Amino acid sequence: MYRFPTEESLTVEFKSDRNCLPDNDIIDAVVAFANTEGGDLYLGIEDDGTITGLHPKHRDITRLTAFIANKTVPPVSTRATILHDGQCDVLKLSVPRYTSIVASAAGKIQKRRLKADHTPENVPLYPYEIPQRLSSLSLLDFSAQPLPDSTRDDLSVAERERLRHIIRTYHGESALLELDDLELDKALRLVTQIGEGYIPTVTGMLLIGRAERLQELIPTAESSIQIMDNAQLRVNETFTLPLLASIEKINTYFLSINQEDEIDVGLFRVPIPHYAPQAFREALINAYSHRDYSMLGRVRVLIERDGMTIANPGGFIQGITYDSLLDAEPHGRNPVLADCLKRIGMAERSGRGIDRIYAGSLRYGKLPPDYSQSTDTSVRLYIPDSRPDKNFVRLLIEEQEKLNRDFTVYELLILNLLKTHHRMSQKEIADAAGIPSYKLPTTLESLVESGLIEAIGRGKSRGYFLSAHLYQRQENTIGYVRQTDIDTVRYPELILKLAQKQGLVTRSDVVKLLHVSPAQAYRLLNKLKKNHKLILEGRGKYAHYKPVNRQ
Repeated sequence: MYRFPTEESLTVEFKSDRNCLPDNDIIDAVVAFANTEGGDLYLGIEDDGTITGLHPKHRDITRLTAFIANKTVPPVSTRATILHDGQCDVLKLSVPRYTSIVASAAGKIQKRRLKADHTPENVPLYPYEIPQRLSSLSLLDFSAQPLPDSTRDDLSVAERERLRHIIRTYHGESALLELDDLELDKALRLVTQIGEGYIPTVTGMLLIGRAERLQELIPTAESSIQIMDNAQLRVNETFTLPLLASIEKINTYFLSINQEDEIDVGLFRVPIPHYAPQAFREALINAYSHRDYSMLGRVRVLIERDGMTIANPGGFIQGITYDSLLDAEPHGRNPVLADCLKRIGMAERSGRGIDRIYAGSLRYGKLPPDYSQSTDTSVRLYIPDSRPDKNFVRLLIEEQEKLNRDFTVYELLILNLLKTHHRMSQKEIADAAGIPSYKLPTTLESLVESGLIEAIGRGKSRGYFLSAHLYQRQENTIGYVRQTDIDTVRYPELILKLAQKQGLVTRSDVVKLLHVSPAQAYRLLNKLKKNHKLILEGRGKYAHYKPVNRQ
């Protein structure tokens, strides 16, 4: 018997079919699912979850799915199944999420949303929301759109000069500096040709527009910076400025409060900032680059005693979640704007700025950044201001010099986890770090080969911990012994206990018991034989060991 859901959600809807649900209600529900996350529509279940059965008219599922396809634009392909609860039949209509805007044949466009009490409802998808939906599906680059009521005179000469200065300072494409103003605007797609003239694009107005015109033409381009000092609001500014000027303004505030510690590494003193400046800049640029400019809201930076929050309107685009950020393909909501920021040197050229954000905390032994408070309408990055682990920082710097390369963000995640949790299995590391399954084994083995971590056991019980070398470097030999205690001290005890219980023990028994290799099992048994704890009997596949007191 099929187990039906007990309540409605964003992806589950119940419809009573006792009085034959009207066709238009079915179409509206299908359209709403297709324009949101997809989901399952159950015909024959009341709103409270009571199963009351399917109307005979809806038993012809082939006719019903064809009818739905004919009454939706573009045609929605649904999967229909008749299910049984022992007494009544229920029709389950599975609707996929569509990567385009879906309407009924009558032109009605709906979507699903959760109300304040977390119950779902179907509501109209209004015209002003359509660009936002297309943008989240990567079907519309809002940043490339022209601004019809603007002219090139709305672009600021001073901001264009700032842009040229940024290209020189951050080593952007040097060829851009050789272009005149119009050619530069065209090369970076700050303007687009309409007829015989050029007008600014959204990207052009965002980057180098005059502040007063920017506020008129793109009122959503708002920013704010708040700095708390012992529960007192020290800085609280909200402003609408061109993007480059906004970044510079916020960065100036950031640098004024970002204190540093220092450690000695060899003959050098290495600074340890509360927040890595490069990671902060990358996070701030990401907020501006990936925000949804069709939504009201602002890029907000809040700096408190225990950490920093950087938030922007617009959730993650389709296919990206906060726990898959490190493995997501680099693509964003505003490709033209993002490309421009890369070309002038402001953003990471590889599109992997997220790696810098994580590494900015992990290389100092701090807690990693946290995106878990993000929603479908906003992205929230929280960077904790945790205390740096100076011994760990010193160790990483010295090991990087030996390896003659920087650690990858995956290696940093693993080393930081093992520093904190001491010993973890591969599954525990995968769950805690979010490292994709196809990359985790090779990263672990690379760290083992480099002598930075050690592994004990086999299969699912294989455990990883920092190597003796690293524990000794941190003057924590006791910590290393604690991690290996069960393996180096208790193995003989466990083997003898099994031998006493069974009367004998074989090499395969030891492999199963301790999850070690056959060679390791042989060495452990041979050592117990030499110490006169076990006696070997038989040869080859018939070999087994008996405890001395069980002859």
